[in-house]
Amino acid sequence: MERPSLEINLPDTHEEGKLYVVDSLNNLNKLNVCPDRSQHALDEEENIGDTGENRAESTTRNQCLFFVTFILTLIVSLALVSFVIFLIIQTRNKMDQITSRLISEKKTIEELKKMNSMILKHLNRSAIK
Repeated sequence: MERPSLEINLPDTHEEGKLYVVDSLNNLNKLNVCPDRSQHALDEEENIGDTGENRAESTTRNQCLFFVTFILTLIVSLALVSFVIFLIIQTRNKMDQITSRLISEKKTIEELKKMNSMILKHLNRSAIK
């Protein structure tokens, strides 16, 4: 990609001043030539020589992303485990209620059987007399 150059006659200044002016012109050229989205790509192209810094930033960014993903996964897992424990407790409570009802119904049935046998005995005695 060719970059258009700005031809400006620079006045005689000190060496540091010239570098500053050239850097300013380069920055201006970048702003005029490149839209905002491609500015980031140009910055990365210029930093190719600084691959150690880019790799360090990329590694740090990847580690942060991994850490955030790990934390979110832990939170979701904790929420799911809590929900399962809640369901287990609710199921156990319902089972206890059903068991207590069955026990009371069993007692009621046994009492009805006793009453039935007593009625049958009484009817048998009265039928004999």
